[in-house]
Amino acid sequence: MNAHARFDAIGTAWDIETAAPLSPALRAEVDATIDGFDAAWSRFRSDSLVSRLARTGGAVAAPPDATAMLDMYAELSDATDDAVHPLVGAALEHHGYDADHSLRPRPGTVPVPPAWRDELTWSSEQVRTTGPVLIDVGALGKGRLVDRVADVVGRAVPGPLIVDAGGDMVLRGAPTRIGLEHPFDARRAIGVVEIATGAVAASAVNRRAWGRGLHHVIDGRTGMPVRTVAATWAFGDTAMRADAAATALFFDGGPALAYEWGVAWVRMLTDGRVERSPGCPAELFTRRGGSTVP
Repeated sequence: MNAHARFDAIGTAWDIETAAPLSPALRAEVDATIDGFDAAWSRFRSDSLVSRLARTGGAVAAPPDATAMLDMYAELSDATDDAVHPLVGAALEHHGYDADHSLRPRPGTVPVPPAWRDELTWSSEQVRTTGPVLIDVGALGKGRLVDRVADVVGRAVPGPLIVDAGGDMVLRGAPTRIGLEHPFDARRAIGVVEIATGAVAASAVNRRAWGRGLHHVIDGRTGMPVRTVAATWAFGDTAMRADAAATALFFDGGPALAYEWGVAWVRMLTDGRVERSPGCPAELFTRRGGSTVP
């Protein structure tokens, strides 16, 4: 493959690698797919669906991704004892990760996310909240969008394909060695993995981090950033599933859910220890070797 389409969207860098260049019409379709997703789910856009629900609550017509994403959130919530759910937006804003990207924590008590299934219901027809709440789909939304873009491109361009959005990747028939970036030193890798077909997602507390101990991975039960896990990598059949598993792995219950989904994984704890799933294809460089978690 030698054709690349590189651009920025949804706050990250994209690289789509194909055997033949994307036509102008296909590139426009990719852009429309990303913009449509952003218009529904971005809490950084005042005109988005989730911003509307944050202002007024009530019911809105369900966007195309609502059922797939919110159903998977229900699985995440069940597996992690409600540590992962989609109503952590207000807590993120309180800590400074807000629509203005102020990165300045607000005074006062951190808002504890509500009992989310009492506040949010959904179907293929509508999404409804009982009042103003701020939805954040960061646990799996980028993975869902990467899958959708890969489908758009794959239907139009035959042959191998890589869609990479800031490290969340779909690969189809494209053997690739991928480094696992050390969360405490971006110049180093803790290992590598080679994948030809599948998906990779990573999450780390050094990405989207600001201030002392402030970052984007929030415990949905307390509204506070996590403290014990520094980084996770997940290897699955779809980017959404890998993205969701990478988030779940910050919490108890994550390894069991990854096993149920058939997702291999690596994670580094904040004390430097490294854990991996049985049969994980990654080659690890860490001297401490880590452990295998069943």
